[in-house]
Amino acid sequence: MPRPDTARPETTAPTRLRWWTELPLILLVYACYSAGRLLVRGNESTAVDHGLAILRFEKSLWLNAEHPLNRLFTREPWIGIPADFWYASLHYLVTPAILIWLFRSHAVRYRAARTWLMTSTFIGLIGFTLLPTCPPRLLAAGHGFVDTMAQYSSYGWWGGQASAPRGLGGMTNQYAAMPSLHVGWSLWCGVMLWRFGGTRTTKVLAVAYPLITTIVVMGTANHYFLDAAAGAAVMGLGLLLAPLVIRNANRARVWITARVAPVAPVASVASVASVETPSRGAEASIVSGECQTAPRERIPRQRESDFGPGAEPGAAPADAGDGAAAAAR
Repeated sequence: MPRPDTARPETTAPTRLRWWTELPLILLVYACYSAGRLLVRGNESTAVDHGLAILRFEKSLWLNAEHPLNRLFTREPWIGIPADFWYASLHYLVTPAILIWLFRSHAVRYRAARTWLMTSTFIGLIGFTLLPTCPPRLLAAGHGFVDTMAQYSSYGWWGGQASAPRGLGGMTNQYAAMPSLHVGWSLWCGVMLWRFGGTRTTKVLAVAYPLITTIVVMGTANHYFLDAAAGAAVMGLGLLLAPLVIRNANRARVWITARVAPVAPVASVASVASVETPSRGAEASIVSGECQTAPRERIPRQRESDFGPGAEPGAAPADAGDGAAAAAR
C-alpha cells in the first residue's frame, strides 16, 4: 500500500472549473492572440512573395479555387454580401457560443475541448510569425482578385481593411493569413457539434459550418486554399498536443499548490495504530470518571438494551428505569 506522502501528483482529482476563473482565462488567451497578431506584422514585400509562391504552387497542382469563387462573389451581391457578414461575424460569435454550451452542458468534456482550441490558436500564432502571407485581396489587381469586403463595405460595419470596423483597420495584421484560423476554429466547432450535439440537425451544422467557412474565406479573397488546409492541419496538431498540455498544467498546479499551501505532515503508521488499537490494559479496565468497572460488569440502573450492536461491556450507558436496575442486580 503506497504511503500517503509519496502519492504521485497525477492521481489527484481534477479541480471543478468555475465560470469566474474560465472567463478571465479565455479573455487573456484571446488578448494574447490578438496582441501577438498585431505585434508580428511581417514585412510587406516578404508577405507578398509568400502569397505569390502559394498561388503559383496551387496553380501547378490545379488547386486554384480562389479565382472562380471570387469572381462569383464579386458578380453576385446576393452571395457576396452574406459571405462578408459570415466572414466578419461568425468567427467571433459561434466559437464562444459553443464554448459556453460545452461548459454548461458537457462540463466533463469542456476542459479538453478548451485546451485543444487554445493550443491550436497559439500554434497558429507561431505560423503568423514565421510565415507572414499576403492574402489574395491585397495582391496587385493584375492577379485577378477583388476585395469583396471593400466592395460591399457600405452594407456592413467593416471598412476596406479586412473585417475590422471602419477606422480600426490599422489595428489588425492583414498579413496573418497562413494558417487560416477562420477555418481552424470552424473545424473545431464542427467536431464539437458532431460529437456532443446528439441530433441530426446539429450533425448537419457540424459538416456545413466548416465547409461553408472554407468557401467563404476563399470567395472573399481573404485566404488561399492552402491557408485553409494549414488551418485544418494546425487543429490536428493541437489535438495531438492537448493531452500533453493538460498533464503539464496539472503538474504545475500541484507544484504551485504545494508551495503556496503546504499540507500538514502525515502521522506515522505506528502513531495511527497506537491511537486506533486499544491496549490490553484498556480492555481489562475501563475508567469512567472515577469509577472503575471490571469487564462484563454492569453499572447500576443500566438496561440490557444499552449494549447495542458493537457496544463494549463496561461502556457508559444511558440512564435506565428502576425496573432495569432491579434486574441488573
